[in-house]
Amino acid sequence: MSRAVIFLNGRIPDLELVRRLTRPDDTLVAADGGTRHALALGLIPSVVIGDLDSLTEDDRQKLDAAGTEIRSYPRDKNKTDFELALQYTVEAGFHEIIIVAALGYRLDQTLGNIALLTEPSLIGLQIRVDDGVEQAFFISTQAQVEGHPADLVSLIPWGGETTGVATEGLRWPLRGETLYPYKTRGISNELLGKTASISLKSGLLLIVHRRQK
Repeated sequence: MSRAVIFLNGRIPDLELVRRLTRPDDTLVAADGGTRHALALGLIPSVVIGDLDSLTEDDRQKLDAAGTEIRSYPRDKNKTDFELALQYTVEAGFHEIIIVAALGYRLDQTLGNIALLTEPSLIGLQIRVDDGVEQAFFISTQAQVEGHPADLVSLIPWGGETTGVATEGLRWPLRGETLYPYKTRGISNELLGKTASISLKSGLLLIVHRRQK
């Protein structure tokens, strides 16, 4: 199955960098105001989900003309537009999901967007937040980070301590260490080459990779 790319209504540093993230066979989903980012890239979402309070009349006309499926929800609801869009892609069977424009503008929304990815049923899926400059994803066992030398890589324990954290390919290696959420031991490490490996024995680790090029 192809990947799903979910467009949210947050900040995008550079549209062209986001364009490089997408593939022709991606299934595009927009959470309400995220439609503006997709349209700015010349992309038409297959589905738009949310209360639609951020859609302009011009946007709606373009979507209707393209045959986009619209899933409308009341404004007074218990889930954000992003949660609804994420739920849709998971139920549709996607195992690889990229979330664009999940960061910036509002701290509460940013934290909420990241926290949504800790839902236990999602941990085994390949889900990451990516705006072309920064990407973020959670791991509970192991993962690799691919980039360029001097890219920043931060390891942030989430919800409690993480034990047995080990790395290869980072400037300051960790060798079976415990990271605590109230300490900054894992912040601002650097890639030595194009790939780094990270593993842990227990806990949940948020990986934030900031591309320097």
